[in-house]
Amino acid sequence: MKPRSKILIIAGSDSSGGAGIQADIKTVTSLGSYAMTALTAITAQNSTGVLSVVSINPKEIEKQILFTSKDMKPDAVKIGMLHSSKVINSIIKTLKKIKVKKIILDPVMVAKGGAKLINNSAVRVLKKNLIKKVFLITPNIPEAEVLTDMSIKNTKDMKKAANILLKLGVKNVLIKGGHSKSKYVEDVFLNKNDFVIFKNKKIKTKNTHGTGCTLSSAITTFLSCGKPIKKSCELGIKYVNQAIKNNLNYGKGHGPINHLNTIKIDKIYI
Repeated sequence: MKPRSKILIIAGSDSSGGAGIQADIKTVTSLGSYAMTALTAITAQNSTGVLSVVSINPKEIEKQILFTSKDMKPDAVKIGMLHSSKVINSIIKTLKKIKVKKIILDPVMVAKGGAKLINNSAVRVLKKNLIKKVFLITPNIPEAEVLTDMSIKNTKDMKKAANILLKLGVKNVLIKGGHSKSKYVEDVFLNKNDFVIFKNKKIKTKNTHGTGCTLSSAITTFLSCGKPIKKSCELGIKYVNQAIKNNLNYGKGHGPINHLNTIKIDKIYI
């Protein structure tokens, strides 16, 4: 099968393979596209938590992005873990040069086990300078609370937070509702013309490591293949739900989801 599109992933590494750039590559490949990468950090982690984080020099991150894109121009860019303001500023500089319009930002802030993956100055730079450069941002509820300085308790609050993010310059917002204690997961999508709540029954499992990375990469893949943004979000959510249902049950903590379920999704929805 020939890949339908080329996607550049800018993110950190997860040595356990459940999240980060490993999850991104698995997702993009399973959904039939070609993954290229620019590593921002190396983490030592497993299903129980993060042991260490080693930053990649911002200059080396720039080289990865520019040298790769010069040879194989990406159809879309997915951005994940950006842990410092220097890294974020280097990303902004390179995005201007490669001129890709479909940029999806997953503002990774805290690992599933609770480890903080971004500092406060980086959050400020992300809000002020990066967010207006992206086509879609996909925060979960805790990340949306940090980005908007408000408490989120329900879908009304999620919509209010999404509007705040739109005012910061992003074109589309998808706030993920997986952290709510409801029996259902309600993901809120908003842009200037559209408002949708994607409602799905919550699957009872501790194995949800990498769901955020996977969702943003799935959406990026569908978008890069020509699907409209709202449909890309819908299909991405369906894919992640299938990946959670096909429980791998690896590890002693928050285990990974099953990215290979996508072959079935691929045939049904694309």
